[in-house]
Amino acid sequence: MSFLFGRDRAAHLAIEVSELRPGERLVDVGCGPGVAVGRARAIGAEAIGVDPAAVMLRVARLRWRSDPRVHWRIGTAESLPVEDGWVQVVWSLATVHHWVDVDAALAEARRVLTSGGRLLALERRIHDTDARGTASHGWTPDQSESFAEHCRRHGFARVTVSEHVGRSTLLSVVAHLPDTNRVE
Repeated sequence: MSFLFGRDRAAHLAIEVSELRPGERLVDVGCGPGVAVGRARAIGAEAIGVDPAAVMLRVARLRWRSDPRVHWRIGTAESLPVEDGWVQVVWSLATVHHWVDVDAALAEARRVLTSGGRLLALERRIHDTDARGTASHGWTPDQSESFAEHCRRHGFARVTVSEHVGRSTLLSVVAHLPDTNRVE
């Protein structure tokens, strides 16, 4: 049930922090049952939810079936089923810790983003790097900084790390692709 109803805070925070705007296109990597995709769609964004679990995509399709501007595709962060340069925002909410190959996933994010596009990674703050099971799902502050450095090495600019305090503390990394159309 938490997959269906416990994700609103992260979804609203993702919209705010990524600066997702109406009319923009989004890829939600590890979308699960599509809660954040639904919230993005509610503000007027077009969205593709990508998840490696067919069961999650079935739930998402059932929940959001009436919306033609929402698409669901099986895939992983390392192999996004999305056209080159198609989206303004790629986000991964509480799923980066599952990525098998961070470098391959960041290369994929770069590939699908438009010039000036944004990448957002949002994870629960954890304190114990030796934790097991769901207690290990998230990042320490050092791990968020490490992910930010990976983003810089992959050519992302204006990379910021932030902490968002609430019922649970969330860490975000926002990284921008350079805007090749922008005249300085």
